[in-house]
Amino acid sequence: MLEKLIAIEERFAELTQKLADPETLARQSEYQKLAREHAAITDTANCIAAYRKAMAELEATEAELSSDEMHDPEYYQMLRDEQAQLKETIAEHEQELKRLLLPRDPNDDKNVIVEIRGGAGGSEAALFSGDLYRMYTRYAERRGWRQELMDISETDLGGLKEVVFAINGAGAYSRLKYESGVHRVQRVPETEAQGRIHTSTATVAVLPEAEEVEVNIAPNELRIDVFHAGGAGGQNVNKVETAIRITHLPTNIVVVCQDERSQLKNREKAMRVLRARLLEREQSLAAAAHSAERKSQVGTGDRSERIRTYNFPQGRITDHRIGMTVYQLPAFLDGEIEEMIDALTMNDQAAKLGESK
Repeated sequence: MLEKLIAIEERFAELTQKLADPETLARQSEYQKLAREHAAITDTANCIAAYRKAMAELEATEAELSSDEMHDPEYYQMLRDEQAQLKETIAEHEQELKRLLLPRDPNDDKNVIVEIRGGAGGSEAALFSGDLYRMYTRYAERRGWRQELMDISETDLGGLKEVVFAINGAGAYSRLKYESGVHRVQRVPETEAQGRIHTSTATVAVLPEAEEVEVNIAPNELRIDVFHAGGAGGQNVNKVETAIRITHLPTNIVVVCQDERSQLKNREKAMRVLRARLLEREQSLAAAAHSAERKSQVGTGDRSERIRTYNFPQGRITDHRIGMTVYQLPAFLDGEIEEMIDALTMNDQAAKLGESK
């Protein structure tokens, strides 16, 4: 581990120097790349510095304890207490460094494309999909991330059959990747005269947005259809063929985008969604070849797994993967999901730390 620490310290110092260089600042693409790398290792570099400081203080304390000139009992005891505290601090730094040195998910820094679809439960499932859409967009707002609607299909009652949207922000995938799966809601629908609790579901898929260079798509692998967009949107949407349907022939993945009034913009958005789906497909196939590693993950990416229940009568949310329950359902649906995401992240890291021993 010592060699890794030295390498990180050296790289952090090098990046700090380069980012302060006006010549680097003038090359914006290079500057942004270096800034992202610098940000990614800042916590580790700070932890290393704190670890080294504590080690130096412990060495000085122990040297004083072993000195022949030590005669004052009270001072001696104070040094012993300080020694014990420093050893505890060092152990904490070592544990934190082990966590920070775990292999990072290469997708963690990426933007995401989120797909929400109503599942079992008809109109109630569509209404719940709308609740989840608002929850994630409110969470994005709280973190200062930018949202971009890609495609949406609404119901007459104001629910969502399906919604696809992008969230752009530093570390978006690292925070939202644990949200993929089946979300279940238990509540009394407004149309239920008997007051019976209904159970409905919605599926959430969180895809890391792929760069063009990451997914190779040949033009002859695509079938592109244009058609009239449905739903509200004015005369332009209804009379002009602006909606795009792209079919990736080798995988039969179909992407539809009709949110924009421009055919070109809809095509660009559809291609972004297609690249994300293809990247997810490739990575899922690779992960399936490493089943032991896949079992260690906290349900990331498995759309068939029931991950969470939102119980309205009891005002609680329970995540079934880690057995965590919180009782602030209105606030949770308003985007206050940080506590749950932190717990999922810590659980995943603890599992990986256990495997690395």
